[in-house]
Amino acid sequence: MPNPAAAQTPDTIDVRSLVPMQRHQKIFELVDRLAPGTGFVLVNDHDPKPLYYQLEAEHPGQFSWTYLESGPEVWRVEIARLLKVA
Repeated sequence: MPNPAAAQTPDTIDVRSLVPMQRHQKIFELVDRLAPGTGFVLVNDHDPKPLYYQLEAEHPGQFSWTYLESGPEVWRVEIARLLKVA
């Protein structure tokens, strides 16, 4: 029997193995593919706050940003596309 809670668990993308200049490109590829109400957990080796500002500048009010872990060695942030409100 399927577990509905497991189906709603966001995917995790760990960008720590990517060279820094490839990270934003990879993350924005994932962001662009998100359907409303879906998201992923970003794992990084530093606070990705500049990514938040870029995301908000390019897609204002369309995404949530929730810190799940805030360093000092690992940061985990859940990024989700918000449902459209009519």
